Amino acid sequence: MTNSLAVSAPLPLRPNSLREQIRESIRRQLQHGEIGPDERLVDVEIANKLGVSRMPVREALLQLVNEGYLVSTTRGFMLPTLSLQDIKDIFEVRKLLEPPAAANAARNLTPEGAATLRQALTSARKAHAARDVDELAAANRLFRATWLAAESNWRMAATIQRFIDQVQVVRLGTLDDPRTQDIVLDGLEKLVSAFERHDAAAAETFMMAFILDAERCFFAGHEKRQREGKAPALKVGA
Repeated sequence: MTNSLAVSAPLPLRPNSLREQIRESIRRQLQHGEIGPDERLVDVEIANKLGVSRMPVREALLQLVNEGYLVSTTRGFMLPTLSLQDIKDIFEVRKLLEPPAAANAARNLTPEGAATLRQALTSARKAHAARDVDELAAANRLFRATWLAAESNWRMAATIQRFIDQVQVVRLGTLDDPRTQDIVLDGLEKLVSAFERHDAAAAETFMMAFILDAERCFFAGHEKRQREGKAPALKVGA
């Protein structure tokens, strides 16, 4: 199956930005789980859909390969398969990077950023009450994008975002569990409080706990699905 990209009109041509626009469009779909594990991204088809030449599309896809989002095959580009060890390794990297980055973000957060975090938390509460997995995931994405924007080291923020994106399997594989939803909301409540107080030490502590909870929930859920014979092959966007 090939992916057509959810674009209703050709992208505007702007010097030195087209490749990045295409990359961001594909990356957003990966973040939202809109590209399936068996779908193939074909540069020519995407270029035709967007009304652009093939080259910037191919460059965008290759950049996503270099960043770990996709793998190249003889018939296009696909999501890579992640082993359990891959996921363990990514969690280890996240535990090293995200807590100190959260501390920096707490120091730097602007009033506008704090308001957006509060908005994300409000959305998360509503989604939690309705047991709406998609809306809870969307609130989590807004929360993450906002605090990462307050990290002054943009390379750090970009690296963290990339590793989080590569384990979308964790989000989609655990958020349907009510207990996990409870843990996520509790973690967001604590983190938003720390960020609003500009409490760097608390933000660092709560971020570590948040990651540890996500790791624990994923592997507990995976073991349960294995026992039930429901554990699929792991894909970064599945």
